[in-house]
Amino acid sequence: MEMDSAPPEKEPKTGPKASSPTAVTAQVAIADQRDIDHYLDALWVEKGLSANTLTSYRRDLSSFAVYLAERGLALMTVEKEAVGKHLQWRKEQGLSERSTARFLSCIRGFYRYQVREKVLNEDPSVSVENPKLPRSLPKSLTEADVEALLAAPNPEDPIGLRDRTMLEVLYACGLRVSELVSLTVPMVNLRQGVVRVMGKGSKERLVPLGEEAVRWLDRYLVEGRPLLLKGQPNAILFPSNRAQAMTRQTFWHRLKSWAKVAGIKVHLSPHTLRHAFATHLLNHGADLRVVQLLLGHSDLSTTQIYTHVARARLKALHEQHHPRG
Repeated sequence: MEMDSAPPEKEPKTGPKASSPTAVTAQVAIADQRDIDHYLDALWVEKGLSANTLTSYRRDLSSFAVYLAERGLALMTVEKEAVGKHLQWRKEQGLSERSTARFLSCIRGFYRYQVREKVLNEDPSVSVENPKLPRSLPKSLTEADVEALLAAPNPEDPIGLRDRTMLEVLYACGLRVSELVSLTVPMVNLRQGVVRVMGKGSKERLVPLGEEAVRWLDRYLVEGRPLLLKGQPNAILFPSNRAQAMTRQTFWHRLKSWAKVAGIKVHLSPHTLRHAFATHLLNHGADLRVVQLLLGHSDLSTTQIYTHVARARLKALHEQHHPRG
């Protein structure tokens, strides 16, 4: 494959370590890392991707660079055959097809960028086949499960009141956990009953809160938040007990602990209440495009998976209640 720029010069041999496989691997990987850094910087500028997404891209590209370096190859000179062999290697390592599909999407973006910038003449990933993925339906909670989960925290305690309010907002708005923990007070308008959410790619959307979430927020802002802040100035809506922004991981652990208190046996994920939000809306007759807007999905096909969840629920209800079910 032709390149517009010359390959990096080799280090002079100064001893046994210079020619060792480890040294060669490190040298090539570092050279590739410069191209990875440049690509991720461009992604951040052009698409405004979140730090979590950029970290994920960096991890995939760096691991691929190391894999290639160990075989005397490099990101910018690799051909289609090596990409295919890497996919086979991932399979042999027991990595899931879904993980491999994400990886392939990542490196395709990298090589498309190199071709667009005229750094490479050809994209080595362009004709590599995607792994076939089984359709997996998101796990959800029943409406009774949600009610039990919401009732688990003790609202008489400032932390319990905060957690109850967070759960109410999460379920009422279908937010991502990262969106929830990054909310600030100015992003909430209780009079209008809406919250301004900054989603993926710095895309902003307005989401209705609903009466229950507004009621809990109103109480929390008066009775809970001031006690958690302990007089420290901070715009974050849901501070930790140290008066700082809560991490996604911290909220996730608290969610699991409240699920245990509520006696919920379903395996939870950080998206569980988001899935429940979408599924319950569709079960009650909401339009798919409205759900798409509320979730902040840029593509309707991403939202359509919830129609399968809703259909399964409707089928079960039909079988249970219809005389000819």
